Amino acid sequence: MKAPIPLYQAKAEFFRMLGHPVRIRVLELLQDGPLPVRDLLAAIEIEPSSLSQQLAVLRRSGIVTSSRDGSTVVYALAGGDVADLMRAARRILTEMLAGRNELLEELREAEADAR
Repeated sequence: MKAPIPLYQAKAEFFRMLGHPVRIRVLELLQDGPLPVRDLLAAIEIEPSSLSQQLAVLRRSGIVTSSRDGSTVVYALAGGDVADLMRAARRILTEMLAGRNELLEELREAEADAR
């Protein structure tokens, strides 16, 4: 019998799965609701085969779902928590970058004072 994966390892694997710019962009686009593949392709502007690979990773992980409407494949977020995660990431990055801007301004002021 396999030993259970520790939670920290499962989290690391989850964040590794998110670790591709196209996957993040797909998740951002799907926050506003389901989209057909053609709309994702138009918004992301990559080769269809590359998008297909990244969508497959997201689908296998269970973070997105797909359904067919005739010949059109439509993707959606599997749950609202994913949209919450994307918003939380945006807030964290905003705070991090704001801190860097403050530091940059302090460095510029110190350099000006040193002259």
